[in-house]
Amino acid sequence: MAEQTLVDNAEYLEAGVQIGTKMKALGARRFIYKAREDGLYLLNLDMIDERITVAAKFLARFEPKDIIVTASRIYAISAAAKFAEAINAKFIEGRVMPGIFTNPNRDDYAEPKVMLISDTRNERQAIREASKACIPVVALCDTDNWIKFVDLIVPCNNKGRKSLALVYYLLAREYLKAKGTIKSNEEFALKVADFEAKIEMKAKQ
Repeated sequence: MAEQTLVDNAEYLEAGVQIGTKMKALGARRFIYKAREDGLYLLNLDMIDERITVAAKFLARFEPKDIIVTASRIYAISAAAKFAEAINAKFIEGRVMPGIFTNPNRDDYAEPKVMLISDTRNERQAIREASKACIPVVALCDTDNWIKFVDLIVPCNNKGRKSLALVYYLLAREYLKAKGTIKSNEEFALKVADFEAKIEMKAKQ
């Protein structure tokens, strides 16, 4: 009997977590299920579900104070910030400044033991800083994301509002379960909607 997924596949599909881009980066190939007629690549739902579980359990090896979460896109900021709040980790919005993990003389110097990245394309500086300090990196990666210096990939649509909300919701819930803070899904007080950005991105003219 197949293992139960974190949520029904229908919920994954409704949130669009499997919808990639028209680009296929080298590191994404193993996670791609097929290409649609319009050229968009689709990610494998089973692998998405599995990697969310693996990532949550890996992050649960660390205490919240030792985890830094980063996000720079508007939809990712809301979801990642809520995740950090839910597990009591540190959240950095926007660009991670050079030297933040390597220069103890900085006022904002930090010594995280692991980092969770929302998008390797937009948070490249964060990954560079983490690599210099030998900090393991977990990253949400779409089909077009580069994976250099990424230790654990969570394949997903990391640009969509509903997709990001669902992925971060599940990561938070599974992290707290792995930590023993909650014992069941029902004990998790937050909803997916709590992780969703409340503003729409303006379409380019």
